[in-house]
Amino acid sequence: MPASWEKKHFMTAEEQRLAASRTRQAHWRRWGPYLSERQWGTVREDYSENGTAWDYLPHDQARSRAYRWGEDGIAGISDNHQYLCFAVALWNEADPILKERLFGLSGSEGNHGEDVKEYYFYLDNLPSHAYMKYLYKYPQRAFPYAELVAENRRRGRGAPEFELVDTGVFADDRYFDVVVEYAKASQEDLLIQISVTNRGPEEKPIHLLPTLWFRNTWSWQPESPRPSLRGLDAETPCRCVEADHPILGKRWLYCEGPRELLFTENETNNERLFGAPNRSPYVKDAFHACVVDGQTGAVNPEAVGTKVAAHYVSTIRPGKTKVVRLRLSNAADLADPFDSDFEMVFRERIEEADAFYQRLAPAGLSEEERQIQRQAFAGMLWNKQYYHFVVEQWLAGDPAGPPPPAERRRGRNHEWFHLYNEDILSMPDKWEYPWFAAWDLAFHAVSLALIDPDFAKSQLELLTREWYMHPNGQIPAYEWQFGDVNPPVHAWATLEVYQIEQQIYGRTDRVFLERVFQKLLLNFTWWVNRKDAEGKNVFQGGFLGLDNIGVFDRSARLPTGGHIDQCDGTSWMGMYCLNMLAIAIELALENPAYEDIASKFFEHFLYIADAMNHIGGEDIELWDEEDGFYYDVLHLEDDRHLRLKVRSLVGLIPLLAIETLGPQTLERLPGFKRRLEWFIHNRPDLRQNVACMETPGVGAHRLLAIVNRDKLRQILGRLLDESEFLSPHGIRAISRCHAREPYLFETDGTLHRVDYEPAESSSGLFGGNSNWRGPVWFPVNYLLIGALQRFYRYWGDSFQIECPTGTGQYQTLDEVAAELSRRLVSIFKTDPQGQRPVFGGTHLPFQPELLLFYEYFHGDNGAGIGASHQTGWTGLVANLISQLATRRSPATVTPHPPGPKRGQPLSHKGRGE
Repeated sequence: MPASWEKKHFMTAEEQRLAASRTRQAHWRRWGPYLSERQWGTVREDYSENGTAWDYLPHDQARSRAYRWGEDGIAGISDNHQYLCFAVALWNEADPILKERLFGLSGSEGNHGEDVKEYYFYLDNLPSHAYMKYLYKYPQRAFPYAELVAENRRRGRGAPEFELVDTGVFADDRYFDVVVEYAKASQEDLLIQISVTNRGPEEKPIHLLPTLWFRNTWSWQPESPRPSLRGLDAETPCRCVEADHPILGKRWLYCEGPRELLFTENETNNERLFGAPNRSPYVKDAFHACVVDGQTGAVNPEAVGTKVAAHYVSTIRPGKTKVVRLRLSNAADLADPFDSDFEMVFRERIEEADAFYQRLAPAGLSEEERQIQRQAFAGMLWNKQYYHFVVEQWLAGDPAGPPPPAERRRGRNHEWFHLYNEDILSMPDKWEYPWFAAWDLAFHAVSLALIDPDFAKSQLELLTREWYMHPNGQIPAYEWQFGDVNPPVHAWATLEVYQIEQQIYGRTDRVFLERVFQKLLLNFTWWVNRKDAEGKNVFQGGFLGLDNIGVFDRSARLPTGGHIDQCDGTSWMGMYCLNMLAIAIELALENPAYEDIASKFFEHFLYIADAMNHIGGEDIELWDEEDGFYYDVLHLEDDRHLRLKVRSLVGLIPLLAIETLGPQTLERLPGFKRRLEWFIHNRPDLRQNVACMETPGVGAHRLLAIVNRDKLRQILGRLLDESEFLSPHGIRAISRCHAREPYLFETDGTLHRVDYEPAESSSGLFGGNSNWRGPVWFPVNYLLIGALQRFYRYWGDSFQIECPTGTGQYQTLDEVAAELSRRLVSIFKTDPQGQRPVFGGTHLPFQPELLLFYEYFHGDNGAGIGASHQTGWTGLVANLISQLATRRSPATVTPHPPGPKRGQPLSHKGRGE
C-alpha cells in the first residue's frame, strides 16, 4: 500500500500507533502483557532425567526457585525481551502463602489433567497495548490449596472437576475485585492503576505488593552482567526505584504512598528447597517471608536488589475501593508523576479504545455482541507471551550449572536441536498452555487479523523461519513434543489473514504471502515424503491434534500392528493442496511463474481426492456407501483391512477440502487453464472431483472438492441431524449415535471402546486434559462453516438441505452456515431464561457480563470445559459475530476499501493502488 494512502483516510489514535509501529517510526509494542501466567511445570524448566516436568518444578517451589527461561505473574507486563517484569502480588492475612502467581493443578493432580483454579478476566486491551485492563477475584478467606488438590485427586475421570467456587471460598461475596489497568503516556512511559474493591459484607485487610523484577539472566552464564534495582531518596507520598539494565538501559518506577519498599534478589532459595547454602541471604521468596511470616530480615535493608515490591496495607470497608497508582517510565526525576495528566491519559486511552473497536465493528452488532467480541479480542491480546527456548542449550546444560542427565540427549525434543525461540507469541492460554502450538496459532492469527494484521502475519511467518521449522521441512507442533503432527492448516490461515487485511484495511501484502508460501513448499514435501506410507496419496498423520477421537492413540504403535489410513489425515492434505493452489493462483496473477506450481497442486489434489473416494485394488475404501460416511481404515499385518466405524469429525473433515475458481481468474491464467482443461479431457478417471468445464456453477465458478454433490448431501444429512452431530451450540466432535451404540473393538483380549462423551474425557490419552469424543470445538466448526460458504458459492440456491434433518425445513448452504454460526455464538449470549450457556448453570457470584472463553464446550448444553482462558481457539467467536452482523446488514461499510472474495482476481483498485 502506498505510504500516501493512510494520509488520505481518517485513522483513530490506535490505528496511528499501529501505523507508526508498522513503519518503524515508533516502538509501541515494546511493552505489553508478555508475562506468562505459569512458568513452573513447563518443559523449558524441566531438567529431570525422565521428562517429568510437572514434578521437577511444582507450584510449591515456584515462589522460591529462579526460573531459567521466563517469568510469570498476575496481570503482568514486561518488555519484549522480558528483561524487566512487573506484576501484582497480594495477601489477605489468611492465606498460607503470598499470592504472587495463579494457582492450579498439575497434570497428575487434576482428574482431567492440568487446570487453573482461579477466577480472572481479560477485560480490555489494544493491539499496541496503549490501554490494558485485567480483573482478578481474590478470596478473603484462606485460599483452599490443599482442598483443591485433595478433592480433585479423589475424583475419578468420570466425575466433574472440583472448582474453586465449589469450595465455598466465595460465599457471601467475601472477595476482593482487583482491577489492574495500564495506560501508555508514550512508548516508554506506562501509567499503572490498581483498584481493590471489597465485595464482602465486612471490612477486611489487604496487602498489595506491585512488584518489579529482572528476569534472571546472570545465573546461567559465567561473568554475565547483573542488572540492579535501587531505591532513591524521595519524600513521601512518592517513592522511586531506579532500574538499571545493561541492555534495556534505565527505567524508574514511581510508587504513590506505599508503606515501604521491599528489596531482594531474584535468586533461588537453595536452603528451603535443597538444604544447601544460598548464594545471597536475600532470595526470590523474601517478600513471602517478610510479609506473611514476619521475617523482616529476609529483605535487604540497603534497598538494592533485582526484585522490589511497593508494600501497601489497607483495611477496606464493604463496597469501598482502594486505588494505588504507579508509573514505570524512562523519564528520571519526574516532579509530579501523578499530576492531573495521569488521569487525563487514562481517560484518553479508554476513549481511544472505544473509538478503535467502534470503528472496526460492523454496523449490525447488538450491544451484547459488541461486549462478547470486545472481551474475545481482549483475551487474544492478553494471551501474548514472551517465549524463550533454545533447545541446544537446554539439551547441553548451562555452563554455570550441573550437566543434565545423559538421558536428555535421547529424550524429549532431542532432534529439534536447531530450535531457537525468543519471540512474542500468541499462546492458546497463558496458564494451561503457556507455549505455542502450530495449529492453535494458525487459528489465533485469523482472529487477530481483524484487529492487528501485522501481528497476525508475524506469527505465521515465525513458524516457517529456519529457527522454528525443522531443516527437513516439519513445523514444530508444541513444546511437549515438537515432533508430533498437527493438521496442516498454516496455508489456510496465511490466505485467510492475507484476505482479511485486504477486505478490512485495503492493504495487499504479497511479500508476506510469497514468503510463507515458499517455506510451506518444504513443509508440503515433508508431509508427502513422511506421511504417505504406501505412496497411494493416503496419509497417516498420527493424532493430528484430535487427541482421543479414535479407537487407539494414533501417535503410538498400534496394539494390532499395521497402520491406519486416516480419513482426516488424507482430507487435511487435500485441503492443504487446495490452499496452496489458491495462494499460487493469487501470486500467479502478477508472476506467471507461479502458474506451473498452481498446476502441480491441482494435479496433486486430483490424486488425493481420487484416493479418498476410490483407492483401488483390494483395499477397502474410506467412503462407506451404505452409511454415506467416511471412516478410517485399519491395515493389519496379515493384509486384512477393517473400517473403524467411529462416526466423528474424522468423517466430516473431507468437507474442508473445497475451493472454487472464478472465471476471471482462469482467463488471466491461460497456462493454468490450459493444463486444467487437459486433465479434464484426458483423465476422465480423475475429473469426477472437479466440475466439468461445460457445467460451471453460479457465476461460472469451477469447483474442486473431495466431496461431490451426492456425498455432500449424505454427509450433511448426518451433520445436521440433532440426534447425531448437530447440537444446540454447534457441531459435536463425535456423533451422539454413540451414546446409544458405543463403538467396540477387541484385540488380544483387550476391549477398546468409544462412547459419546459430551463433557470431560474419561480417557487418559494425551494427559486426559482435552476431549474430542463429543464436545463442540470452535476451530473445526469454523472451518466447516467456511467450507459450506464455498460450496454455496458454487451450487448457489439450487442446492438446499433439510436443516435440522427430519424437520422438513430446507435451507441453502449459506443459510446453514449462518445457522451454525448463530448456534456457536449463542454459547456466550443470554438465553430466554437469562442464563449464558457457557456457564452450564453453575452459579458464579460475579457479574454476568464477565465471560470465560473455554477450550471446548459441552456437546449438549454448551457449558465451557477445559482451559477457561483458551481464548486462542475460541477467539474465533469474534469472527463469527462480525460475519453474522455483516449478513444482517449487507450494506455495512468496512473501515477501509474491501478486497476481493476468495476465488476472484485482484484489480489494481482493490490493491489500493
